Amino acid sequence: MQKVGDRTLAALVVFNILLQVLDGVATYLGVQVGYHEGNPLITAGIAHLGTVPALVIFKTEACLCLLGVWHLRASRLAVPALLVSAAAYLSAAIAPWTLALAQAQFPAYFAS
Repeated sequence: MQKVGDRTLAALVVFNILLQVLDGVATYLGVQVGYHEGNPLITAGIAHLGTVPALVIFKTEACLCLLGVWHLRASRLAVPALLVSAAAYLSAAIAPWTLALAQAQFPAYFAS
């Protein structure tokens, strides 16, 4: 297997951080429209701290973990970890929020 360069790893880290920011914004918007967060830890944080503080804390922690992967970039598991993380966020966070927010914005398009 060919060694991946630091630029590729940096791009994967930046992409994952952007996904975290997008998920935070989508979660905020979704909660504001009346949807509920599916992650029980974030739900508890929102209940105790409020939406914005909880999201900032949890998303900051996630970004710090991604920077930890960058710090361990010499590991052969760094690229797979970043790819799995991106795939998980795209499928389990970004896609559902996109659909939910689209339904809230354009209900006529989703009527059966």
